[in-house]
Order: sequence, then structure tokens, then C-alpha cells
Amino acid sequence: MHKTMPLVAALALIALTLSAGLAGAADIQIGVNIAVPPPPVVLAPPPLIIVPGTLVHQVPSASFNLFVYRSRYYSFHNDAWFVAAGPRAPWTIVAVESVPAAVRGVPVKHYKIPPGQAKKLAAREGGWCPPGQAKKGRC
Repeated sequence: MHKTMPLVAALALIALTLSAGLAGAADIQIGVNIAVPPPPVVLAPPPLIIVPGTLVHQVPSASFNLFVYRSRYYSFHNDAWFVAAGPRAPWTIVAVESVPAAVRGVPVKHYKIPPGQAKKLAAREGGWCPPGQAKKGRC
């Protein structure tokens, strides 16, 4: 029983501190971001080229996957899809089903970083690699 007393005292102190802080605060906002980091912000309308056989434009000057379709920007970044309303607009992560079929149908050869390659690149840049995979050349 005596071993739990310091724990109970610590929890009581934390609760008291939090309640005192909440009483004096008018507006509290807490955010936790455990999602995939978004692609870089596009600062200005980039030069576009049409992806052959589609209505989707590609941004060849971007260092990441960047496509434009019906004035919206789409990016497949870190194995997740993002959408932005235009240049300087924030990226929003979206479900695959929300990405237009025309954008999802862009051939992989038009991607700067093909699907699945981001993990391999991270592994080569000092990220974790499962045992034995490096010997097989998989990361």
C-alpha cells in the first residue's frame, strides 16, 4: 500500500495543476498530429504538361508527385493521397476513393516517386531496414 502513495500523490498534483490551469484559460486547443506529413506547399502555379491519354496534368518541375486535374492539385506522397484547392492552399489527406479515377489512373512512369518507393528511399537515407532485407537489396 505504501508503494502506491507516491503515485496517488503525483496524480493528485497533476490533476490539481491541470484544473487550476483550466480555470484560468478561456480557450484551449490541443492538437495531435500522427498522420502522414503533407507534401511541400506549391507557392505559384507551376508549368504543366498533359499526361498522354488523360485529362490530368503533371508538374515535371516538382520534386514530388504532383498532378493537376480540374484546377485541383493532387499528390501521392508518403503512400497517401493529398488534395489542395490550388497553389498556396493547404494540403488535405483524402481517402483513395475520393481521388478522381483519372488521377488514380495516371501511369506510374509519370510519378516522380513511384508507389512504395518512399519507404525504400527512407531506408537508404538512414531509416530502419528489417534484418536480412539490406542483403537482398530491398532497402
